[in-house]
Amino acid sequence: MIEKLTKIICEHIGNNDVTITKDTVLIADLGLNSLDLVNLACIVEDEFDIQIPDREIKNLKTVGDVIAFIKKQ
Repeated sequence: MIEKLTKIICEHIGNNDVTITKDTVLIADLGLNSLDLVNLACIVEDEFDIQIPDREIKNLKTVGDVIAFIKKQ
């Protein structure tokens, strides 16, 4: 799952040279802003066929948080 999510994130930020782990912080490490997070959430919803409520997006701080959320769905 991390590989698929890494590919999605790299495509979203337009940088394939970034190293992404479960501990990667979406805002601080990848330079995403709140709009980027919403857009990324939409892409993740489509790719994994899940729903991420708007109130949950702000709780997704790291790549590991996103993976944990996906696994719960």
